[in-house]
Amino acid sequence: MQLHDLRPAEGSTQKRKRVGRGTGSGKGKTSGRGQKGQNSRTGGGVRANFEGGQLPLTKRLPKLRGFNNRFKVFYVPVNLDQLERLYGEQSEVTPETLASVGLLGNANDPVVVLARGEVTKPLAVKVQRISAIAKQKIEAAGGSVELLPFAVNKRMPRS
Repeated sequence: MQLHDLRPAEGSTQKRKRVGRGTGSGKGKTSGRGQKGQNSRTGGGVRANFEGGQLPLTKRLPKLRGFNNRFKVFYVPVNLDQLERLYGEQSEVTPETLASVGLLGNANDPVVVLARGEVTKPLAVKVQRISAIAKQKIEAAGGSVELLPFAVNKRMPRS
């Protein structure tokens, strides 16, 4: 194959529509624009959001208010009943182990432990945040709680 053999794929190109080339061409006289009216004139037509004089949708909708805080931390919630179900006695609960059992999508996501459910086993919990009642329940069961530092995650909230 040589350079002069190259052709566009079949059906990928069309001939340019040549208007105003006589009445026999099918696009002569008014060039497919009809007789009179706004769209028949040169430079005629309406702007993109024009709705025939009705108040456009862009003006009917309220302005966006507020802002998105770039520094907000989105914690992944984990409850005590989930820890009770997935961990044995003397287990260590960290973001890495939570990710390995499927409660956390990414081990780098900050975790908050919430107090739904009960704990009967002593667990060593090492997370970024924990509710006061969840901490009491874990320590009452003979476990320990340690708070980990975390980097701000750049995830957007789930809506």
